Parts: sequence; C-alpha cells; structure tokens
Amino acid sequence: MSSGTVSRAPVSAFIAIGANLGHPAETVSQAMIEMDRIPGVSVRSRSSLYGTAPIDSSGPDYVNAVVEVSTSLTAPALLAQLQTLENLAGRARPYWNAPRTLDLDILLFGSATMASETLVIPHPRMTERAFVLVPLAEIAPLAVTDAQLDAVRTQQIARLASTGVTSGAY
Repeated sequence: MSSGTVSRAPVSAFIAIGANLGHPAETVSQAMIEMDRIPGVSVRSRSSLYGTAPIDSSGPDYVNAVVEVSTSLTAPALLAQLQTLENLAGRARPYWNAPRTLDLDILLFGSATMASETLVIPHPRMTERAFVLVPLAEIAPLAVTDAQLDAVRTQQIARLASTGVTSGAY
C-alpha cells in the first residue's frame, strides 16, 4: 500500500466510532455524516448506536458504532482525515485512554494488513471489545466469527434505540 493520498480503486473499510464526553450520541451520529463529506469517502452502512461502560478508561459511559465506507484514499490518508474530524470535535489526548469527545479508529481496510507507528490494520484490540465486534457484526456479519463474539460475551453492551434501550451481556 502506498503512502500517497489516493489509491487506484475504492476499498471497503470499517471504522469504529466512540465518544463519552459532551453529547456522545449526537457526536457519533454527526461523525457519520461528516465522514460521508470527506472527498474520496462514501459511507455505505451504519450500525446502531451502542452504550458501553469504559474499558481500561474512566469517565461516563460511551456511545459506540461502526460504519463501513468505500474509499479511494489510502489508509494513512483516511486516518489523517479521521484525525481532523476528531480534532474538530475537540478531541484531546492528555493521557492514554482518556475520556474523549470523539474517537475514530480504522478497524479493517480491505484485505490490507499494516503496522506503522501511527496505524495498525487490522486494529490490534478490535477482537477484545464487544463495543467494536457487536456493531461490526451488525453491518458485516462475515467479518466477525462466533468465537470472537463468544470471547466478549460477558462485556455489557446496550443497543440504544429511539424508543428506549435494549441491554444485556452480549
């Protein structure tokens, strides 16, 4: 994969979205809209919003989701655009796993694998977290195995709906 801005053909990528400061549900929903406005990026599918307690972190509960995008950007260029959206949402990084106004992580980028100082694909901790696997399985069931879902089944996650909350261990 080149480090240039544009790849030769569109690639399907999955992006995790999370927030737990400010108005997290609004922020996550707005991030989905803003991603679709990035040149070379088109949002193809969106998971439901999910509520989860912080893992290896502190602060209020998180709102999480996953989107699938089609992009002509390279993975590093997509990451740069996502970090711009985080910064515009007021993202601060005072310490590791600090509460955040917006967190955007590339989970998968086509069939690519890469490891650099700034980007690892597939995301190194995605299979450890229900807040990633459950929404990913919702929009891309073939991207998540039953064994992966079983491994996070004890983590509490609540699907948020407009009329209320359906919750339970997954």
